[in-house]
Amino acid sequence: MNVLVADDDANILAGIADFLQWRGIETDCASHGAQVLELCRQHQYDVLILDIMMPRVSGLSACEQLRALGVTTPILFLTALDTLDDKVRGFKSGADDYLVKPFAMAELVCRVEALSKRESRQMLRRLSFGPLMLDVEQATASREGRPLSLTAQSFKLLKHLVAKAPRAVPREELEQLLWGDDLPNSDALRSLLYQLRMQLDKPFSQPMLTTVRGIGFRLILPGDTDSNETEL
Repeated sequence: MNVLVADDDANILAGIADFLQWRGIETDCASHGAQVLELCRQHQYDVLILDIMMPRVSGLSACEQLRALGVTTPILFLTALDTLDDKVRGFKSGADDYLVKPFAMAELVCRVEALSKRESRQMLRRLSFGPLMLDVEQATASREGRPLSLTAQSFKLLKHLVAKAPRAVPREELEQLLWGDDLPNSDALRSLLYQLRMQLDKPFSQPMLTTVRGIGFRLILPGDTDSNETEL
């Protein structure tokens, strides 16, 4: 499990991170909401633990922005704000759980584990990355609500890229996924990626499928860019 914890109190942040890591949970840390948004662009987490009152971008605002981008990662607010109105605002912003400070570390871990299992069950049925939505059971995909016409192989490829997003996936991993040890003689992967891009990117103003030079391929959120990346 990989969790992001955000709190502007360095002592609380360190205490939570140390305890989660002691329980075998990989943990990244952020001290304000803007850092949360940046880390979520770079990595995929199983659960986000956010304080509400943080500088630059509050936990509430970070939650709302992530949900607007289509990020479905479970979010737990961990905050001193304890009124009913505070809790209602938290859930309305897109949170999945709400825990008031002070709290017991054991309870926090139980809530994180429960949220992670809930997301794992949901992932069996659907995947999402920004405006891209996949229904795994139906083998269908859409971007910004527009259906994509995909072959079985194209869907399998896209599903793997979404599951790994925004990390880059090596060419060899994709070839093994699609053909196992029986690799085709021609550059079938490049052809399949081209077909996928015709559906995923061509009808839209900004690309999502990119080549990472020397590494492989990955999905990015519309508008993101990197000097080491090119469109396919």
